[in-house]
Amino acid sequence: MLPTLRLLLAEPNLGLTLLGDPEPAARGAMLERTVEWVHSSDLIDPTPFLSADQVLLTTGTQFGADTAADVDFLPYVQRLAARGITALGFGTEVIRDGTPDALLAACQSLGVPLFEVPYRTPFIAVARAAGDLVAEDRFARATWALKAQRAIALAALRPDGLSATLAELSTQLGHWVALFDVSGTLDRVFPRETFTVTPDALATVQHEARRLLARGQRSSSTIDAGGETLTLQTLGGHDHLRGVLALGGPRALDQASTEVVTSVIALAGLALEQNNALARAQGLLRTGLMHTLLGGDQKLVEQISRQMWGALPVAPVQVAVVDAPAPRRDAITDYLELRVEDSPGQVFFARQDDTIVLCLDRAAHGILVNLCTLFDLHAGVSEPSSYRQLPRALEQAEQGLARAKEGAPGVTEFGVVARQGVLALLARTDAREVGLATLAPVLAHDRVHATELLGTVRAWLLCNGHFGEAAAQLGVHRHTVRTRIQQAEQLLARDLGSFPARADVWAALLATDNAVL
Repeated sequence: MLPTLRLLLAEPNLGLTLLGDPEPAARGAMLERTVEWVHSSDLIDPTPFLSADQVLLTTGTQFGADTAADVDFLPYVQRLAARGITALGFGTEVIRDGTPDALLAACQSLGVPLFEVPYRTPFIAVARAAGDLVAEDRFARATWALKAQRAIALAALRPDGLSATLAELSTQLGHWVALFDVSGTLDRVFPRETFTVTPDALATVQHEARRLLARGQRSSSTIDAGGETLTLQTLGGHDHLRGVLALGGPRALDQASTEVVTSVIALAGLALEQNNALARAQGLLRTGLMHTLLGGDQKLVEQISRQMWGALPVAPVQVAVVDAPAPRRDAITDYLELRVEDSPGQVFFARQDDTIVLCLDRAAHGILVNLCTLFDLHAGVSEPSSYRQLPRALEQAEQGLARAKEGAPGVTEFGVVARQGVLALLARTDAREVGLATLAPVLAHDRVHATELLGTVRAWLLCNGHFGEAAAQLGVHRHTVRTRIQQAEQLLARDLGSFPARADVWAALLATDNAVL
């Protein structure tokens, strides 16, 4: 951090005196202002040559040698205040005896600290003292950064290197440090005992973390939440983000702190990548175990799973199949790994081609819903099943996934598909052309003769073959319906008095989605 005005005024060889008598709180705030550099100028408008946090020294030559009461200092001080200078130093006994009261009044009205520089103290001495303070601070911060990086490097060698590294970073910075996983969920925070972020502020940080992760690129951002300045940085490589590191505290990070954070980001990214390499190996093991489980050897899978991740979900289980786009497949797997840790014995999953297959305890249904919501995925879920019937449950889940893909992202249960009936599946297969070929003679007759045979057939079938009900629905005489059905039978070469013929024609109507009517 830069030296403060307090330190500059306290230099014993300079004899600088802060003027005015501000309230203790205001005086304290003034003295804690940082000093980036000291500049001297007697221009009436020196602001083009100044930057914020600088101290300006002047002898007052720009105001002339008139009495102080004849000078309006307010516009001059307003320009300095707008530029954000730390303080104004007035050199006495050069042009004027003492510091003009009107200048002090203007400074006090705008909150600009004003101090007096005695004649015996050259401006260059003030600038040199400030430069020495800045150099001392930079050296001290550089030394601190080296020590902090060494402590963090040693922490990384501990058994749980990632947690130890983040805990040490929190200690060195005096900030809280939070790690959000690949889904944007808070994974761990240090120090946990003093983490007092409000729920609203945490929600703001989590939203920003998810926004950065959704971009899929390495990036950082700074936000204000709960009265703190928060810094967020993604972890992991390009297009393979592993999480987000968030830091919060009473003050913003300076250059030395930022360098330390950068080194931690590299270490954390490396640790997460190593974890990901291990996760890939575990993923291959999971896939093999899933095939073994589908093959019927539950005992072997149970033994290995218990040692690696915990017990398998207790039967009856539901099988879910989730589409897993390649760009987000690693992130989805990372999310599920974390959920397995959080909910042992409720989820077992494995990759299968372009999908992820899950065996779920009934209590884990919320995990599947959250997964689809978070990553905008489609999923199909089987009916409850024993492990012996797992292949059949997998087929049910795949059928549910096929139906789910017809709509918005979400979960579709096989039970819903089953309740819609077998014939409803015809509208979602390649049976359309067969259906059109079946109905073609009737379609051609209606088109050439402007008849309504096909519409009459549909209404008659919906009325279970009752001529009177169909006639009432169509608004024609029942003999007209009977005549049309007879014509349709001749064209279709089918006896619609038989159930198989009626079912065949009805299936053709469903396969064409009634688009021919």
